[in-house]
Amino acid sequence: MASKTQERFLAKPVNHLYMLLVSAGALTFLGLIMVFSASSIHAIDTQGSALSIVLRQLLFVAISIPLAGYLSKLSIAKWELLGRLGFIISIGLLGLLLIPALGKTVNGNTNWINLKFIDVQPSEFAKFLMILWASYLLARKEKAGRNSINVFGLIGPGFLLIMAMIMYGHDLGTTSVVAAILAGLLFVSGIQLRLFGWITAAGALALAGLIATSGYRAQRFLVFLNPFAPEDYKYAGWQPAHSLLGLASGGLFGVGLGGSRQKWGNLAEAHTDFIFSVIGEELGLVGTLSVLILMATLIYSIFRIALRAQEPMVRYACAGIGCWITVQSFLNIGSATSVLPVVGVTLPLVSYGGSALVATLCALGFVAGAALRDPAVRKEIVKKQRA
Repeated sequence: MASKTQERFLAKPVNHLYMLLVSAGALTFLGLIMVFSASSIHAIDTQGSALSIVLRQLLFVAISIPLAGYLSKLSIAKWELLGRLGFIISIGLLGLLLIPALGKTVNGNTNWINLKFIDVQPSEFAKFLMILWASYLLARKEKAGRNSINVFGLIGPGFLLIMAMIMYGHDLGTTSVVAAILAGLLFVSGIQLRLFGWITAAGALALAGLIATSGYRAQRFLVFLNPFAPEDYKYAGWQPAHSLLGLASGGLFGVGLGGSRQKWGNLAEAHTDFIFSVIGEELGLVGTLSVLILMATLIYSIFRIALRAQEPMVRYACAGIGCWITVQSFLNIGSATSVLPVVGVTLPLVSYGGSALVATLCALGFVAGAALRDPAVRKEIVKKQRA
């Protein structure tokens, strides 16, 4: 009986929209709580107030939600216009980092624009803009019936240029996410699997080369399987080791909200890259499983909405957004659990970061708009409003 009820629930397209909204809202709310908890010590130490970081995050949430609501109502024609210009805008945003007075280096990565009162990370917006650009081109190809066109030749060079610009700032983590978005879009576009395999192999070789030619990246790669090794623990193994200590000490229900010991200087970037570890320590296995369930619900709803999209651009863009959130979540959680080397990407909707939060919620606004344009969804919403 439970399985049939579940099947009926998942069969209704309007429920995919509700799943999207509820999971995104819950992750954003949990993120605010955990950003406050994880950043309080660091905020007191650097800015004199425990609330300084979480208040900025709250401001970004207050900006992002109305903006996402507005974007969910945009017409396809306006999204196509933005998609047409997405590549040029991305180059312009990333080009600002090359201006010495604007480019700001954080932890060795020059990927921030210093606006004095706030720092902006243009690569976060470039992810969404490049998805729109590629989706616009792929949709145009599909509508024209040009099935034999070289899909990689259509969108690959643009993505490679954007990735090169991001890597110029030494941000391998974001470059990896953009590469995964490209791979996801190529896959859903129906590229030949043999060609897809060759492209993936070339990407893996390029990644290996970038790791091998950088001392600190090679160290991170070599220590992630055993960060507690005596020769590595106080160096490259410090972050993954203390992330694991935090997760291990949480037990089933955690040590209590605000009770993390690792955030007291042991775990750098506790409120950004390693917030999943703080969740595990303070809320235990229950907390981390809740995050995984909510994230899985969010990703599932995005792909279900993508499958029902009637417009090709919308279908490709929703799939690209789903790939973006999936891969970035995997990289972040993999780093926190030492399943992967530390790559320095945030956990979508949960970690601190204004640019990441605004870009992600805008992308989810696009997905919500795709669901709202579904006739079956509109019919159900109108029926409930009348009832």
